[in-house]
Amino acid sequence: MRSPVVNRDVPALSARHVAAVVLGNGLEFYDFLCYAIFAVYIGKAYFPPNDASVSLLLSLATFGIGFVTRPVGAVVLGSLGDRIGRKPAMLLSFGLMGAGMLGVAVTPGYGAIGIVAPVLLVLFRLVQGFALGGDVGPTTAYLIEAAPPARRGVYGSLQYTSQQAAVLAASLFGVGLAAVLSRPMLESWGWRIAFLAGVAIVPIGLMMRRSLPETLQVKAVSSTAPGRLAARLRPHLRVIVCGLLLLANSTIAIYVLTYMATYALVTLHLPAGTSFTVTSVTAAVGAAFFPASGWLSDRFGRKPVMVIPTLLLLGAIVPAFWAVSHHGSALLLYAVMALLALLNALGAPPVIVALTESLPPAIRSGTVATVYALAIAVFGGSTQFIIAWLIRLTGSPLVPAYYWMGANLLGLAVMILLPESAPRRLERREGKRARAR
Repeated sequence: MRSPVVNRDVPALSARHVAAVVLGNGLEFYDFLCYAIFAVYIGKAYFPPNDASVSLLLSLATFGIGFVTRPVGAVVLGSLGDRIGRKPAMLLSFGLMGAGMLGVAVTPGYGAIGIVAPVLLVLFRLVQGFALGGDVGPTTAYLIEAAPPARRGVYGSLQYTSQQAAVLAASLFGVGLAAVLSRPMLESWGWRIAFLAGVAIVPIGLMMRRSLPETLQVKAVSSTAPGRLAARLRPHLRVIVCGLLLLANSTIAIYVLTYMATYALVTLHLPAGTSFTVTSVTAAVGAAFFPASGWLSDRFGRKPVMVIPTLLLLGAIVPAFWAVSHHGSALLLYAVMALLALLNALGAPPVIVALTESLPPAIRSGTVATVYALAIAVFGGSTQFIIAWLIRLTGSPLVPAYYWMGANLLGLAVMILLPESAPRRLERREGKRARAR
């Protein structure tokens, strides 16, 4: 039985095709950020309103529940992308994503249907988690396979760019809704508008993805026995473990930044408009600089572009949070969070690019999906809850800084162990070895 191979005859992707690929990952972050920035209101809508802080914690816990099924979706849908092709897996995950979003948008609140409301909310979050877990692997594999080798960093960075563009759209929705609706209206039904706007994109995304050329040629498909799969994975364990730990670091960074809306509202006691705007600022910075990071990693290598911004972040995180917690100025908050978002944007994309391009096509989609989903499930699903709980326990507004800095220290140590994978850098290395011989 022959293994799947990359289709080398895929034409250069148009902007429309690229948008179709990254739209699912963008919609993932749009939906999850909508939940994060409206977590206070969702908590009041779906849980007994006896204690506002308890309702927030229950809301964030439900946010985390959506991550439980992500590894399951990654294994099922990601491996499907290795067996029958990237395109079918992307279509299936996107359809399930839309169904989950619609369920969250239209489920009545606790006041209308009682305990059934949080039960349905959890159910739809589980569906969303399954779908989202299976989308990243096929889409990232597709981008790397469709890209010219010398531009894989740029193409792969579009995953992160789409995430931040979606974060920007969600936060701008929050700013707009806070501007035109009163607080009672926003709490009772206004937040649902943002979710319904995401649902409206799903049919368009499905039509766009149907027109994609397939990057994987499956000559023959057979079930992969566990032992055989383990044998395929064994030569790549170093890359897989490094990728998992580095994606954990990136995930914590992203979710600390997206938590800033709730942090500004609940901890810093800033107005709702200011709270939503800080997320818009960090998202705009990320969307602008992620492609630059991809380009730099194509030219100078994946490792240098990861290490330098991480070192700068280590020195900036605690002073930034100390400044905003002691001087509650909106402009200061925007400025320091923009700086942290910039440094994070410069270092994050090479991680997923290096992981994806280092794996063979036959295991690429499933492995990337599973590694990414595990990092997201463990650290994305817990970061905001742990931060909120620790702030409530300690009363310290610097908790997010300490948590993020610890992740960065781990990430920096792992970067040293990650092999270089940028084609241009490898070619230079081989050229030097040839001249030396």
